Amino acid sequence: MREFFNNIGSNIGIMDILDILIVTYVIYKILGFIKESRAQQLVKGVLVLVIVFFISDYLKLYTLYWVLKATFTLGMFALIVVFQPELRRGLEYMGRSKLVQTPFGTNNATADLEIAREIQTALTFFSRSKTGALLVFERNTPLKEIIDTGTKIDSTINSQILGNIFYEGAPLHDGAVVIKGGRIASAGCVLPLTSNKNLNPDLGTRHRAGIGVTEISDAMVLIVSEESGIISHAEDGRLHRRVTREELAELLNEFYKPIEKKESRGILSFFKMLKQSEVTDESSKSGDIKKGANN
Repeated sequence: MREFFNNIGSNIGIMDILDILIVTYVIYKILGFIKESRAQQLVKGVLVLVIVFFISDYLKLYTLYWVLKATFTLGMFALIVVFQPELRRGLEYMGRSKLVQTPFGTNNATADLEIAREIQTALTFFSRSKTGALLVFERNTPLKEIIDTGTKIDSTINSQILGNIFYEGAPLHDGAVVIKGGRIASAGCVLPLTSNKNLNPDLGTRHRAGIGVTEISDAMVLIVSEESGIISHAEDGRLHRRVTREELAELLNEFYKPIEKKESRGILSFFKMLKQSEVTDESSKSGDIKKGANN
């Protein structure tokens, strides 16, 4: 047994390990995607059919075996139709490239900090006065189609303007405000509702729309409930309720933090890290050579 594992270890190279890690990661992401969508139930149904298929073959149930075999022949086309929404979401998720990060603010640290404070002031006021509000912060995924559904404003961000927009009775208060960079791009926008059927039935249209836009983009959404005044945060199709004032400040400061201070997760950052490690190794080697020469 020891000899067997030794032979396997001697035949495995770095590229083999990399290949295994990539396949493992892809399978992990696929399983996670299936778990978070209604595809989980469909996959269970497909597995049941596969099990019945093998049982019918083993028990010589020729008619059932023939029907299932014919079904599996057309199964790939059927899966494309049935899983169309999930496949679209998956491809859109893959298309959100993080190779190059783009700034979300004004590239002015002082101005961005002021923007974060103004938004926090407005949302805190909305929470206390139980004023319904829905703010969508654009990241790398363009939201032009959503911006076009509302009234283009293109104004600076301050608590007074946001208060006027979401004031009850104002013509734009029922829609969403899209914030692009350091400016209010549009107000009164219509958002797609989430397709998630497992949400709390107490959640209204405002929350479902906030979750829906994060399912098709990498946007960050902040929601204030009109009934309770609770502040919620939606991102990546998930809703986090009862956001405290401290958590709200942390979310906004992190969003408007300069790119160079953000935690980079892209592929370019990986190569940058490798390059830095090479430079460090070379400098350490040169230091060792100098020490040897001095000795």
